[in-house]
Amino acid sequence: MIWFDTFQSPFCGFTTLALVGDKHGLQALKLLKENEPFKTENHWHRNPDFFRNVQQQLIAYAKGDLESFDVPLNPQGTQFQKNVWQALQTIPYGKTVTYQQIAEQIGKPKSYRPVGNANNKNPIPIIIPCHRVTPKNGNLGGYAYGTRLKSQLLELESNHLND
Repeated sequence: MIWFDTFQSPFCGFTTLALVGDKHGLQALKLLKENEPFKTENHWHRNPDFFRNVQQQLIAYAKGDLESFDVPLNPQGTQFQKNVWQALQTIPYGKTVTYQQIAEQIGKPKSYRPVGNANNKNPIPIIIPCHRVTPKNGNLGGYAYGTRLKSQLLELESNHLND
C-alpha cells in the first residue's frame, strides 16, 4: 500500500510539501509552489500519522534544530541511482562535495555526469542531501528545485553549523 500526505512547507518559495511512502519507508518528497497541483494515484491513501515524524523532522531542519534525519527511506530508481543517493547521505551537514567525489566514492570515477543526472532525479531532496553537491569549479551548480533553494539550504546549514 502506498500512503501520502501534504503539509505547509517551511521552505521559502514553496507552499506545500508532499510525502509519499510505503511500509518500507519514504519514497518521495515533493516541494510544491503555490497553486502547483500534487497528483496522486488512485491506489494511494492519505495517512498523516505515517508521516508525522518526517514532517516534524523537516520542520526542525528548516529551523536549524536538526542536522541529521532519522527516517526510513525507500527511494525508487535504478541501482546506479540508489548507489549515488546512498553516497549523498554520507555528506556531513554543512559540507559540500563535488560530483566527481561522489563518482569516486561509488567506484565509478569517470561517471560524474551520470552522478549529476542521478542527483537531479533524487526523489527525496533535503533528506537525501543532493543540495550538498556542487561542480568541481566551485560554482553552486543546478538544483531540481532551483538554485535559490539550494543556496538557502546551504546557507541554513552553514549558519547553524557555526552555532
